[in-house]
Amino acid sequence: MAKANARSRAASVDLAREAAADLAAGEAGAPTADRRREPEDVRRRQLIEATIDSLAEIGFNASTLAQIARRAGVSPGLVAHYFGDKDGLLEATLRHLSLRLYRATALRLREARSARARVQALIDANLAPEEFDQRTSSVWLAFWGQVLHSERLRRVQRVYQARMLANLRHDLRALVAPHEVHRLAITIAAVIDGLWLRSSLSAAGETDSVSARQVASAFVDAQIAAAAPAAPATGTSPMTTPIPRHASHIAGRYHPTGGATFETRNPATGEVLAEIEIAGEAEVEAAVTAARTGQKRWAAMTGAERGRILKRAADLLRARNDELAHLETLDTGKPIQETIAVDVLSGADCIEYYAGLAAGLSGEHVDLGPTAFGYTRREPLGICAGIGAWNYPIQIACWKSAPALACGNAMIFKPAELTPLTALKLAEIYVEAGVPEGVFSVVQGFADTGRLLTRHPSIAKVSLTGEVGTGKKVMVDAAGTLKYVTLELGGKSPLIIFADADLDDAVSAALLANFYSAGEVCSNGTRVFVEESVRPAFLEKLVARVEKMVVGDPLDPATHVGALISPEHMEKVLGYIERGKAEGAKLLTGGARVTAGGLDKGAFVAPTVFDGCADGMGIVREEIFGPVMAVLSFTDEAEVIARANDTDFGLAAGVFTKDLARAHRVIAQLEAGTCWINTYNITPIELPFGGSKQSGLGRENGKAAIEHYTQVKSVYVNLGRVEAPY
Repeated sequence: MAKANARSRAASVDLAREAAADLAAGEAGAPTADRRREPEDVRRRQLIEATIDSLAEIGFNASTLAQIARRAGVSPGLVAHYFGDKDGLLEATLRHLSLRLYRATALRLREARSARARVQALIDANLAPEEFDQRTSSVWLAFWGQVLHSERLRRVQRVYQARMLANLRHDLRALVAPHEVHRLAITIAAVIDGLWLRSSLSAAGETDSVSARQVASAFVDAQIAAAAPAAPATGTSPMTTPIPRHASHIAGRYHPTGGATFETRNPATGEVLAEIEIAGEAEVEAAVTAARTGQKRWAAMTGAERGRILKRAADLLRARNDELAHLETLDTGKPIQETIAVDVLSGADCIEYYAGLAAGLSGEHVDLGPTAFGYTRREPLGICAGIGAWNYPIQIACWKSAPALACGNAMIFKPAELTPLTALKLAEIYVEAGVPEGVFSVVQGFADTGRLLTRHPSIAKVSLTGEVGTGKKVMVDAAGTLKYVTLELGGKSPLIIFADADLDDAVSAALLANFYSAGEVCSNGTRVFVEESVRPAFLEKLVARVEKMVVGDPLDPATHVGALISPEHMEKVLGYIERGKAEGAKLLTGGARVTAGGLDKGAFVAPTVFDGCADGMGIVREEIFGPVMAVLSFTDEAEVIARANDTDFGLAAGVFTKDLARAHRVIAQLEAGTCWINTYNITPIELPFGGSKQSGLGRENGKAAIEHYTQVKSVYVNLGRVEAPY
């Protein structure tokens, strides 16, 4: 009934709690997979530091790959293994310097309390004492001298400059009139760069960090005083930060049109986060045109080259996990303990996985005897469209784009209109990582924008995560041009708990299968079948743990259950709860909106458990997509299998039992595409994910996704003469 996606394997309760504890202490915890990567990351950093030392001491031209390898005490082959060639190493080094400056800037911006203070934070970060250090400044100069000759370095520079200008424009809107913002942002950026450059080139050290910041600050104050002031917003403080306006991201940059917009709101507070420009026919056509050009360039690269770029994108996602998780929490209402441990990192896992597969994509050789042989080529489809859902915005964007790009395709992605923000950040990261312009674009809007994609004759494939009704409409549109289609739709999945199961584990799984992400997960096991002999004990343990769950501010690391996506969706969920009561189900806990503790402006619903449910009830048959669990009793294996399969959906299913023979026997008979034994909702990227019946077509993740983003070409090679009967 509602749009959905599965959660990542990283979303174990333990990991979420560890991340929440680390966040409370001021540092986000790293998943186990990241810990395993630490030695490799250390080696990369050592090579980058050796490159910085070399550039500072002997300059750009003299810093060869062999010389840098000697300095680091490794072989040139190891450097090539990590970075490909000298250009790759230099690009990684420039990215390292840019990222260090970016993090220092972000830290200062978080501490600023006004628009003018934020402008000062940008000045202080870019003109900090460490940026005037001779070693650092000489390396920056070496890079800037090469920017005109290297597209790879120029791309990093463009991102650095665009980030500074975006920050300045954002804060200047609260200080000066709209027509002054762009001019003043460029002028301030030029002064910052000019002061640093003057000092770096001056042997006499004319300007140090302190004096440079004083000059820049005085200049900014004078410019703001001379400019037309910003008009105070009615009923608000003059220092109120203006609402950001975001355009679609097309061909490697934002594509503002000044056209119609919609608002995206924080569902926990009702606060407007941003205004989003709606992409119309012109914007979609621009994205398709850019994709057509970019895809040809991208597909012409080797799989290894594409893989290296995608690996950089994964690394950038991990490096920016905290800020992206914060933004995802604001846009979705999900607890920060989830988004910081799962949403961004699982997306990075996905991109890294397909980065590793890219180099190994191949066809097969077929022996046809002494006079002929055949072979197949696995080729990209061309331009693909991805349409996302609102419950896992950045994860879904990664799940769709990563296999598409690894196979050499371009993707035009439309996020859900309720959660449009993090897909734009992913587009920025792809550009920064080196993905060619046009290969990944983001267009914003409602169903009309989506239809422009699903009906466009140049788009070869559509991948949708959404509700069943939307999936059927996409299939109709795709049929007009015979597009490939992958559909990940809704579910009403069974979780079967036999009497011999470990009840504590079963309760843990039931909690995760119903209340993680406030129940807004398509694969959730919301029909919990419990063998009658253990049902009372199961319910006692379940209710006790549910009533200890914390519903609260999503940005509080202690919160377990955040807000639902919108007030309208909250009313739908509350309507199902009332329907359950009316149909005779027994409410054990929850069942109401939560408003205490300052939550009255948000869409919060308490975790709800119904017992005494019957198969025909609406809360048992229909997807609610909220924190509502229906517990049903059974006494016989054959009976519960038949009841579990009595649904139009077939996305997921789970079985808890210590009898593994029975577990495999039952799983084999369940009509679901993704199943678990003695756990629930764990979706490692290595395993395909998808459903059957009305839960969808095709698969995401694993090697199976490669089949859905490529086409096979057969080639017959004749080694003899051509015989003809005439």
